[in-house]
Amino acid sequence: MNIHISKNPADLGEISGQKAAESIRNAIAEKGFANVILATGASQFGTLQTLIDNKDIDWSKVTMFHLDEYIGLPLSHPASFRKYLKERFLDQVPPLKASYLIDGEVNPEEECARLGALIQQFPIDVALVGIGENGHLAFNDPPADFDTENPYIVVNLDEPCRRQQMNEGWFPTLDDVPKQAISMSVKQIMKTAHLICSVPDLRKAQAVKDCLEHEVNNLYPASILQKHPNCSLYLDELSASLLSREVR
Repeated sequence: MNIHISKNPADLGEISGQKAAESIRNAIAEKGFANVILATGASQFGTLQTLIDNKDIDWSKVTMFHLDEYIGLPLSHPASFRKYLKERFLDQVPPLKASYLIDGEVNPEEECARLGALIQQFPIDVALVGIGENGHLAFNDPPADFDTENPYIVVNLDEPCRRQQMNEGWFPTLDDVPKQAISMSVKQIMKTAHLICSVPDLRKAQAVKDCLEHEVNNLYPASILQKHPNCSLYLDELSASLLSREVR
């Protein structure tokens, strides 16, 4: 794992986004196309904006999947990840070759099967991911399923995860946060050629420490990133503040 610590928190999205843009361009240059996974949430604002600002990416050669979506949340809801990606990314770049968004309003098992069959046809070149306050990777809350081969799964959201969504302003109360979601599985995420993980803010510091300084353990889901052969982890001074000197 390559760890990059930005001294200026405002630079984190720029630096991680430029790395993602470079990786996408390289995939297109080598193969003629790129397959990507995009994440959502507050940690991705700067990264996605930097991708949008890279006008030399030929988006017509890019196929996109995304990580997770709440079950039962309508597209019109401010917290919908489909809405997030449509408004914050897809509407801001030229048309992609294809984009496959998770529909949380249909039968979730059927949606997992649909997306699973699709993503198996598109080996992923680049994935943008984050780490939750509870250490989750996508919506794989602890104890995460490290074993399933299914690319997409139905997951139960634990209270720390749901509380984070409320505290970030996506929902007015904890009761408003859905209790289930469709999430890309850990094994599917780990199949990505290049993982780019952006983790800003002091509230993520304990999760970062747990996931980097513990042995790989499904109680610290993002600890699995230690095993990825090409993972770039982008932190700021706040999210890195609890790391031991040996890790930093």
